Amino acid sequence: MRRILLKLSGEALAGEQKKGFDEATVRMVALRVKQLVDDGTQVGIVIGGGNFWRGRTSENIDRTKADQIGMLATIMNCIYVSEIFRSVGMKTDILTPFECGSFTKLFSKDRANEYFERGEVVFFAGGTGHPYFSTDTGVVLRAIEVDADVILLAKAIDGVYDDDPAKNPAAKKYDEVSIQEVIAKNLQVVDMTASILARDNKMPMWVFSLNEENSIVNTVMGKFNGTKVTV
Repeated sequence: MRRILLKLSGEALAGEQKKGFDEATVRMVALRVKQLVDDGTQVGIVIGGGNFWRGRTSENIDRTKADQIGMLATIMNCIYVSEIFRSVGMKTDILTPFECGSFTKLFSKDRANEYFERGEVVFFAGGTGHPYFSTDTGVVLRAIEVDADVILLAKAIDGVYDDDPAKNPAAKKYDEVSIQEVIAKNLQVVDMTASILARDNKMPMWVFSLNEENSIVNTVMGKFNGTKVTV
């Protein structure tokens, strides 16, 4: 694969503490991504904001304002993680859909492509820049815009199941499932808006566990142990 877009959940990077960051986990991710970059793979990254902010669970905050805080949480995450990436020898840039002073640069496809061609890791922060759209939609949108070959969804779970395996031990794991079946059965790989966007633009998604040893590199190198969502 020439270019991938890796989605990392904020919760996964928080580790067992469930908030903030587990630096050992972030450094592990950085070292694995460095292996890919050193081998010539172009890597874009989107990070959720759930380790800092879950505003939609509150009834006391306006939805638009809650989503805006969530966008800022993803920017904080990207600034932190990009610095860990730099500490292990990578060059990084952070692109956002709105101005953030000198902290980030404004997203454009041309700018992202320029950074990719330089061998830099590109962080896409701030979601779509609009309320009522999740980070899921943001990652699919950016993947389509920058012509990524695939979206890699690194989660706390090792693939897509037909039921919640935490509640149903008999839940079946899919090795491969079509995006149409994901939508029809509401399998919640990503939210419905993102699923339809992926389907209409033929963007494949591979789901795997971040906690599995060397899973990021193995996935790109073909030793895949998760679920391929096909288009």
